[in-house]
Amino acid sequence: MAKLGGKTALVTGGGSGLGEASSEILAGEGASLVVTDVNESAAQHTVDIIRQRGGSAISLAHDVTKKDEWSKVVQTTLREFGSLDVLVNNAGVSGTSGLPMEDIEFEAWREVMSVNLDAVFMGCQEAIIAMKDTGGSIINISSIMGIVGGAGAAYNASKGGVRLLTKSVAVYCGNNGYPIRCNSIHPGYIWTPMVRNVVDFVPDVESEEELQAMLIERHPIGRLGVPDDIANGVLFLASDASSFMTGSELVIDGGYTAV
Repeated sequence: MAKLGGKTALVTGGGSGLGEASSEILAGEGASLVVTDVNESAAQHTVDIIRQRGGSAISLAHDVTKKDEWSKVVQTTLREFGSLDVLVNNAGVSGTSGLPMEDIEFEAWREVMSVNLDAVFMGCQEAIIAMKDTGGSIINISSIMGIVGGAGAAYNASKGGVRLLTKSVAVYCGNNGYPIRCNSIHPGYIWTPMVRNVVDFVPDVESEEELQAMLIERHPIGRLGVPDDIANGVLFLASDASSFMTGSELVIDGGYTAV
């Protein structure tokens, strides 16, 4: 029996990487998907895959930094599918990761914050409005860099903010009797385009192969993650299997933070 039959999930940044994998695995368990991305053609590609596999999904262009677009996306979700049961706040950028702190322009700092943290706040806010009577699960994609330092001031601060925002939302919903759970996922290094692109900022690393080898050494499990490693965590938090979890951190990092 499908774990998410009859439920609707909204995934931001669903056109590639973790968002694409999460959208596909949620749809595979019976959820209707609203896949959003600033690149609508990428979101549509994910939708096409879901539909080819017999699932139900729509794509929407979505700049997560704009409040009015959040409202429109959630209202479209409710109009098309009748409910919003799962929100995956996945969209994110690496931004200034790798730059010396002294060289980071404030505008670049704000850009990272607007996508990685402000947008998660707006998503949580809209989800609470939509879910507070019917219930649901909010899943915020943070990072191991929301727990430990090392990725650059803006990225670390934004992902650390997501970690505590998640706990605040969980407590708020519980204290107000809203049947909404809110948890964060903290991936280790997942071999996605965003990770591969940091090769230009890592000293003494000249190729993707060298970057991959260096990162593997930091994960005791002996490999980097793949998107499905995180998507399986998203499915767990979206399903009733995690019904006693809220305000929690699901660390999926191959042992990175254990060292």
